[in-house]
Amino acid sequence: MKASLLLLLASVAVVSCSKSEPEPTGAAAATSAVASSMATGPGSTASAPPASSAPLASVVHPDLLDPTKAKNKAPDVYKAKFTTTKGDFVVEVHRDWAPNGADRFYDLVKLGFFDDTRFFRTVDNFMVQFGISGDPAVSAKWQQANIQDDPVKESNKQGFMTFAQTNLPNSRSTQVFINYVDANIRLDGMRFAPFAKVSEGMDVVDSLYKGYGEGAPGGMGPDQGRIQAQGNAYLDTSFPKLDRIKHAEIVK
Repeated sequence: MKASLLLLLASVAVVSCSKSEPEPTGAAAATSAVASSMATGPGSTASAPPASSAPLASVVHPDLLDPTKAKNKAPDVYKAKFTTTKGDFVVEVHRDWAPNGADRFYDLVKLGFFDDTRFFRTVDNFMVQFGISGDPAVSAKWQQANIQDDPVKESNKQGFMTFAQTNLPNSRSTQVFINYVDANIRLDGMRFAPFAKVSEGMDVVDSLYKGYGEGAPGGMGPDQGRIQAQGNAYLDTSFPKLDRIKHAEIVK
């Protein structure tokens, strides 16, 4: 999809809800703002941050450069374990809740997509969002690798995991979020279809660093467009306190 058509930015508030938090939006929604967020004036651009010392995802997991490999049907029920800088948590995925989402998440974990990525948007009393690769080459390949929408069968209550999306249909790709509060059931009517729930370690999810707050341009946190363009180098330089995912894997 064309980035210019993706109008729902991370800073846009949901007018139909009683709270002021914006929707959990996909990375593609921020691409149209990359140039303006990196510019310091007419005709000027911000210098790129120094490269991260960790190996690039495309080197460690070369299959990430080919989204067509994400074509597996997930088990009816399975678990994924996340090892993070704050400890471990486990999510239990139910394919009947959202089959397309469950299949895509299964492939992302198997391919190593979440390894060495950051929890880049962590908003207290709202949700924590992650799933932009730390490698710009990988982000570029997945930017248009969207999946079809699922009907909403479960609710966005505390601990439930859901794919982020834009205001356009069938715009889910790699970003997911975990709800912090039951009040997020307001998202149920906006096509946000939960596919999993945290079964172990919700205290770890709750403890993830929230000091940067909402993302740019509406807040002081990371800009999704710059994460796509510059990866972990941008995040580690400008937002060094962000917690990260060390490794994710499918477990029995």
